[in-house]
Amino acid sequence: MYSDIYCLHVPLPEDIEKLKWHGDFERALRVIDKRLEKDIPMALKKRLILEKEILSRIPGEYPYSWTDALALLQERVRDFSESELINMWEENAAEWIYIDGQVHFKDDFFSNMVKTRPWFRERLIFPDDRGSDEEGKIRDEVIRKMKSQGSVSYRIHLKSTLELAETAERPGEKIKVYLPIPVEYAQVRNFRLLEVAVQGKEGCRPAREDEYTVADPEYPQRTVCIHTAHQPGQTYSIEFSYETHMKYQILEADRVSDVQPSFYLQEEFPHIRFTAYLREVTREVVGQEMNPLLKAQKIYEYITSHVMYSFVRSYITIPDIPEYVASGWKGDCGFQALLFITMCRIAGIPARWQSGLYVTPISAGSHDWAQFYIAPYGWLFADCSFGGTAFREGDETRRRFYFGNLDPFRMPAVSQFQQPFCPPMKWIRNDPYDNQRGEGEYADRSLRPGEYETKHRVIECREIRWETATKRLDDVR
Repeated sequence: MYSDIYCLHVPLPEDIEKLKWHGDFERALRVIDKRLEKDIPMALKKRLILEKEILSRIPGEYPYSWTDALALLQERVRDFSESELINMWEENAAEWIYIDGQVHFKDDFFSNMVKTRPWFRERLIFPDDRGSDEEGKIRDEVIRKMKSQGSVSYRIHLKSTLELAETAERPGEKIKVYLPIPVEYAQVRNFRLLEVAVQGKEGCRPAREDEYTVADPEYPQRTVCIHTAHQPGQTYSIEFSYETHMKYQILEADRVSDVQPSFYLQEEFPHIRFTAYLREVTREVVGQEMNPLLKAQKIYEYITSHVMYSFVRSYITIPDIPEYVASGWKGDCGFQALLFITMCRIAGIPARWQSGLYVTPISAGSHDWAQFYIAPYGWLFADCSFGGTAFREGDETRRRFYFGNLDPFRMPAVSQFQQPFCPPMKWIRNDPYDNQRGEGEYADRSLRPGEYETKHRVIECREIRWETATKRLDDVR
């Protein structure tokens, strides 16, 4: 299998696009195989081989037929009518595709509606579907404390475990499992790897030193790679701790330096591309503004007020994520971060990726956000997803906070988008751009979605004293 994701910028032939979006996936695969037998440019050949992988993934993410979706909604939402589903579909509020010419909805469309539509949430029949706002209360309290104290530090202790589905087990075969750990830069201090373990039917044992590899402290997609022979029921876990130190930044446009740096301004295919459309959008948003801080603020405010948060299908299935967001005006945290980064770079503002886990005393979950550089402040944060939620909830104070600042509940495991692991995987990853859920592979293929599950357990998440004597890392790095 060809796994060069850079070829996503190559357009698909129109006939294959037609079959794909009609949902005739089997025929599309046959047509690709026939096309690959011909003398075609290498760039197109690579693109078609990668498209076969993409087509194998898309249908499984959309299990709900129209009838199934309507039944689910009428069971769990008070007085829900089919006309409301039609409206959700036509407004693109519920993610869908065609499969064999019939509408199918994404596996998490119901959760997405609960998360993003208050009117929907208010009509839920079962209270458990509504979720809890305890994490929101904790977040708002720590933001208040950051502003009053000027800084906040937390010590976080996690255990991450990867477990294979029974259907994916291959007893006796060599396996490599990758689990994310913090990159030791920016807000991270005092990382400690406490345990690497293999749990089998006969109990849990520490992994031998020759059974795992820890990536260097500043490696851009940092992992612990466990490489051993798999046995039935065997799970793989790491336990570690780290500190996050967040200082509250008060930003003033008149303090911005006349000279700004020239790094992190380039295109990075296939997604950070300065297309004609994105250039037009950026010009429209930024207008005549020349101050880089105010330009970045305009971009942030536009994204947070115009992009509706939405769960999305696998990142690898979308050829140009920023254009996808800027044309459909919806996307998850990573989609919004990539649009912010791309528009900032077009506007001449250095910007880069940061992602990993959002960790509170209650839970740990995947999250992505961005950084941008403004002299003399250095690297600042922008969380468009959290800012957009604040905008929809009418909380302008919280929305302003996430431009320039970030809460301490983060574990940055990735400092650069679209980077290989160390040691590298041989086969294509489930997420070739990012890493929060871990990955795995045998000698002949990688583990597919649904073949494994990674759980992050919060052992400790508590505030600690801000250590002013702690050596600070170079802002430019």
